[in-house]
Amino acid sequence: MPNAAGRFGRLGRLWLSVLVVVLDQAAKYWFDHNLYEGQRMTVIPGLFDWVLAYNRGAAFSFLADHSGWQRWLFSVIAIVVSVVLVVWLKRLGRTDTWLAIALALVLGGAIGNLYDRIVLGHVVDFILVYWNQHYFPAFNLADSAISVGAAMLALDMFKSKKAGEAVHD
Repeated sequence: MPNAAGRFGRLGRLWLSVLVVVLDQAAKYWFDHNLYEGQRMTVIPGLFDWVLAYNRGAAFSFLADHSGWQRWLFSVIAIVVSVVLVVWLKRLGRTDTWLAIALALVLGGAIGNLYDRIVLGHVVDFILVYWNQHYFPAFNLADSAISVGAAMLALDMFKSKKAGEAVHD
């Protein structure tokens, strides 16, 4: 009889997704209730500010200037991606810890931004990084989790490719 860990794959890593969503939503709530849209608070002069920004589009405000249909398109995409990530997590083996953490981070970030999009109609961003008057678009903890998870996925892909090459050599 298979044990619970085998039957549920790496779904135990969903605690990390939940943690990302909770931290992301708590931070967004704080900034949304303590700053007004566009307000900036300098944290490290010339490098890092807190700012309240509402993103009605996708990453880097892509399609933000459209009439609102993009909100639902990006919501559907996030739901589909989230379902795929949960299925992928469930199918992972016991030794796929790195990949499970990567997927859990992406999943938590996707759900954090999905909540904003559906409930608020926009994603709340509050981190602004810049250098020498060159500004990176504002982002949030969910975006950070997605970026770290995606980088981990890319590293895993290269690691897997190298392991595959070593076997064939």
